[in-house]
Amino acid sequence: MSIETPYAIGIQVATQYLDEESVPEHNRFVFAYTIRIENQGSVPAQLLHRHWVVTDADGHVEEVHGEGVVGEQPWLRPGDGFEYSSGVVLATSLGTMQGSYDLMADDGTHFQAEIPVFTLSTPRTLH
Repeated sequence: MSIETPYAIGIQVATQYLDEESVPEHNRFVFAYTIRIENQGSVPAQLLHRHWVVTDADGHVEEVHGEGVVGEQPWLRPGDGFEYSSGVVLATSLGTMQGSYDLMADDGTHFQAEIPVFTLSTPRTLH
């Protein structure tokens, strides 16, 4: 039996290695990622803040905190989605990202949407 919540956000991620912007011989690996956020709950909500944890293959961790995403704080009615693209530079050809979004529902409830870990990888790095 599933329990429905008024505060549910679905997150889908697609990544891409940007070969033309990367310089592997200088440990510069550039990745783009596209995130689709969907309000799967029953209450409208606004995305207020983001928190990212970026980890490269050497174990270097960088945390990023900020308001909204790509300069916006989208307000999503139930069923609405918002998609944006951004990027990250790593010193290794392999890494991961994960994090969370802080949201506020129209009823005043603050809640978090967890962004599951996803992999950033150059072609042929992983089998």
